[in-house]
Amino acid sequence: MRRRFALFTALTLTLPLALAAQAPANRDAKKDRHEVRHDKRELRGDRRDIRHDAADLHQDKQDIKSDRRDLRQDRQDIRQDVKSGDLKDARQDRRDLRSDRRDLRSDRRDLRSDRRDLHHDVRDARADRRDLRQDRKDLHQDQGQKKDSTK
Repeated sequence: MRRRFALFTALTLTLPLALAAQAPANRDAKKDRHEVRHDKRELRGDRRDIRHDAADLHQDKQDIKSDRRDLRQDRQDIRQDVKSGDLKDARQDRRDLRSDRRDLRSDRRDLRSDRRDLHHDVRDARADRRDLRQDRKDLHQDQGQKKDSTK
């Protein structure tokens, strides 16, 4: 009877301690899963931003093509003004053409910079996706080890 009582007492004293030791591990696992979900959400947002940036980049490229066509047309207009003898108009058109060319160069520079930034964003998103996969793999392995240790 005393042995049973001692065994029962020992179990009642150690059981709450064992359960308390497991509780933080469960909270940590929940916290890790929450962090992974949060990282996934951020990654989806980043990828959406990249798609929008790529669309904007494509539109900018089309705008530059349109500007180049306009410059060609302006040069033809200047030649036509010179042929017709309207030199005052030709001078004004040349002045406008110079400023338009400067703007086009600036736009091209911005386009190159935007392309470079987009490339870096894509690379960073890939790295984030790779890190997220590794985190999920580590979390899964940690949960498997916890289950194995209770056997």
